[in-house]
Amino acid sequence: MKIYVGNLPFSVDHEGLKKIFSGFTVDEATIISDKYSGRSKGFGFVTMADDAAAKKAISELNDKEIEGRKLKVNEAKPMEERPKRDFNNRDNNRGRDTRRRY
Repeated sequence: MKIYVGNLPFSVDHEGLKKIFSGFTVDEATIISDKYSGRSKGFGFVTMADDAAAKKAISELNDKEIEGRKLKVNEAKPMEERPKRDFNNRDNNRGRDTRRRY
């Protein structure tokens, strides 16, 4: 099961996320970071093979305080597909014309 872990302190890295789940068997722990700065976005995902243990981890770790922040831990939902935008179409840009004029 894939678990979403939100409201993480920005200081937590992949190893820190594994430490938060130290009482459980974690297959993979990933922190999501900004692709330009490399800074943590404050959330990540943990993958666990045992669904029963994953549900126990969710119930035990949700609202747990880490460095003054209450974690939000729940089952991860599939990422929704975003519609592709046509930058030449004014209707898709909320009435703004994004074409450059020189």
